[in-house]
Amino acid sequence: MSETAVSRPGQLEQPYRKKRGALGSFFFELAKNKFLYFLALPGMIWFFIFAYLPMGGIVIAFQDFKAMKGITGSEFVGLRNFKFFFQSGDWVRIVSNTLFLNALFIAFNMIAAVAIAIMVTELSGKWFKKIAQSVMIFPHFLSWTVVAMFVMAFVATDGGFINQFLSLFGVEPVQFLSSPQYWRPILVLLNIWHGAGFGSIVYMATITGINPEIYESASIDGASRFQKIRFITLPLLKPTVVLLLILAVGGIFNGNFGMIYAIIGRNPPLYPTTDVIDTYLFRAMMDLGDMSMSAAIGFMQSLIGFILVLSVNYIARKLAPESAIF
Repeated sequence: MSETAVSRPGQLEQPYRKKRGALGSFFFELAKNKFLYFLALPGMIWFFIFAYLPMGGIVIAFQDFKAMKGITGSEFVGLRNFKFFFQSGDWVRIVSNTLFLNALFIAFNMIAAVAIAIMVTELSGKWFKKIAQSVMIFPHFLSWTVVAMFVMAFVATDGGFINQFLSLFGVEPVQFLSSPQYWRPILVLLNIWHGAGFGSIVYMATITGINPEIYESASIDGASRFQKIRFITLPLLKPTVVLLLILAVGGIFNGNFGMIYAIIGRNPPLYPTTDVIDTYLFRAMMDLGDMSMSAAIGFMQSLIGFILVLSVNYIARKLAPESAIF
């Protein structure tokens, strides 16, 4: 029998795949994995209803929206609503606070989450590991309003735990509630305490999925525990770290409103270092009651976040193709 008469694996399927086209490939994939798509269907419906359908409301950003007239009856004003934010003298400070605080949150939270994941996976005691993991994840489920109450109990000028402790050594009380220079470190520490434990779950799952034979081979070669972490665990965590970094950068223009407003509230002396876009817009919304202005800045935040995700993903694809989202 000649070589041409014997088809290699995939030779007969290739022309069929080419003829099938994009639409045919889609239905072929749908039929092949129909049960998996059926399981994902509730989540897809949820995203469609609560994430994609509301996008029609973006038109409010370009209107002088009146609730009584609705979207179809409100006057179209173009980019006038965007001028509100940039004509205010505080926009440079607010944008820089948002970017700087979010950059600190992303960097320190990610470092802490990776460190927690490595430390927990290195623990040998099964029950101790479970207890430690539960304790570190628990703060994530506390409301920022509850956390704010505990923070005030610590930093209050009169009767606060920190000032009471300092008074034992004859130190004057620290005016935390009127000193903006203290609050960036405080917010970063609170963000780490609240979210790093929960964020470490993804990294622990990645570490658990690493082939144990790699560590066994390293042990045979005389590698110490620190060397195994440095040369095996961290390099294999890199794709996960880059992926989560790309997703986090997409929200760098969105301030953590729940945390900052619950803790800082309407305290003007602390605005120089803590006021972000979201808290500024909330106060403007409460004072002016203009939904169009808030929608305009929200649209701007989403658009810039989308551009940043594309940019960071492009850089990641150039430097580490396996870490890029697409």
